Amino acid sequence: MNLPDELKYTKDHEWLKLLENDEALVGITDFAQQSLGDITYVEIPTDGDSFETGASFGVVESVKAASDLYMPVDAEIVEGNQALEDAPEVVNQSPFEEGWIAKIKLTNPSQLDSLMDAAAYSEIAKD
Repeated sequence: MNLPDELKYTKDHEWLKLLENDEALVGITDFAQQSLGDITYVEIPTDGDSFETGASFGVVESVKAASDLYMPVDAEIVEGNQALEDAPEVVNQSPFEEGWIAKIKLTNPSQLDSLMDAAAYSEIAKD
């Protein structure tokens, strides 16, 4: 299982990569995409929409199941990854690079402290 150290993780198998100016990318982990199988559809959030921590901001569908996406922190959507509309399989092929789902603006950056590092996430992903 691939777990980049520079990312933050949630118990719901989302990752967050902090960028500049309190912006971040959000996607699903390698563990999540492997569990789902071949991804066939990604519901991209609408630019400008705001979400609180834990709120569903989209859906990933695969040949096996559909799974809600949960916002890791309070945030506003800056940009959805529109490339996934035509090529949802990119989430399987590159979950931490091209397969990001949303670029967000954190509205409460202190919430980053509540997310897990790679070591802590690896413990729950094994279960």
